[in-house]
Amino acid sequence: MGQGARGAADEVTELAELTGAGVAKALLGKDVLPDALPWVTGSIGLLGTRPSYELMMDCDTLLMVGSNFPYTQFLPEFGKARAIQIDLDPTMIGMRYPFEVNLVGDAAGTLRALIPLVQRKTDRSWRSGIESNVRRWWEVMDRRAHTSADPINPELVFHELSARLPADAILASDSGSAANWYARHIRIRGEMRGSLSGTLATMGPGVPYVIGAKFGLPDRPAYALVGDGAMQMNGINELITIAKYWKDWADPRLVVAVLHNNDLNQVTWELRAMGGSPQFLPSQELPEFPYAGYAKLLGLHGVMAEKPEEVVPAWEEALAADRPCVVEFRTDPAVPPIPPHATWDQLEKALESIVRGDSDRGAMIKEGVKSKMQEFLPGKS
Repeated sequence: MGQGARGAADEVTELAELTGAGVAKALLGKDVLPDALPWVTGSIGLLGTRPSYELMMDCDTLLMVGSNFPYTQFLPEFGKARAIQIDLDPTMIGMRYPFEVNLVGDAAGTLRALIPLVQRKTDRSWRSGIESNVRRWWEVMDRRAHTSADPINPELVFHELSARLPADAILASDSGSAANWYARHIRIRGEMRGSLSGTLATMGPGVPYVIGAKFGLPDRPAYALVGDGAMQMNGINELITIAKYWKDWADPRLVVAVLHNNDLNQVTWELRAMGGSPQFLPSQELPEFPYAGYAKLLGLHGVMAEKPEEVVPAWEEALAADRPCVVEFRTDPAVPPIPPHATWDQLEKALESIVRGDSDRGAMIKEGVKSKMQEFLPGKS
């Protein structure tokens, strides 16, 4: 399900209940259905969840609604599942998968026409398995967030934010490793809206997106989740725009969270996992910059967290601020954005980067092992 299903949440829910299906969400459709639904498996793809990956690998029927999700390695193997696509744009029909039925139309209207033709499935064992996988996933995410790091685990930053977000929050994640943690740890509920750069995943839109949100909906709180690479690219300059206009907004709450690790982190991990290349500091290392201090110079609020025990107080101060706030977290660049199903080739390449002398190889091994172990520990259920 993608962003084209926005406005069809009731119809998707009814169909899922009739068929006993699970629902995975393309990243741009993350806010279409709440994550409180026990059969919603979360995001799909490289930044997605393990339950979504398992859902796709094991299903025998695929219904794609309002999405042009392009990464077929995360969809059922060709020939294994029967497939239907619904999309308003006829140029998007049948591009990514061998669909048997292609329906051009509005998602909600098309689903309303289909639902009377669907018989309720009485065997709910498939649904029970999905819900069990989802429960297990959230347990793993909780454990991974509370795994120690040096100094702060970035997963903890997003995990602690999720439960504290207002139900009407507007979220924008930037590209980079921040998008991994947004995809996996932020649980959509209420009237929350969220977005990020799609297609080519441009760096730098996080702060401009929330500025646009505040002009469009000035009475709702907005939150930008940004890496320090994106902040140095244009985010620090966008703070000047915020400083100029925030007093015009009915609700002054706008928080920019910065993951400060002095590393172009997502690219560093892609080079390791896809090319076997060790971290290349001349191009990947970022210079120091006082993000929270700079916000204070502009007359905004600024908060710094440098230790794990400071994460919650930092969020509480930022969320309670009477003006826009930059909250800066000193995070560990060695925490790996492990995909829901790491291939042998990716593991081999990451090991190759260590052998080649990655400058952070010790921390890579330590944090990688700790993160992966959380998936194998026994769950509460």
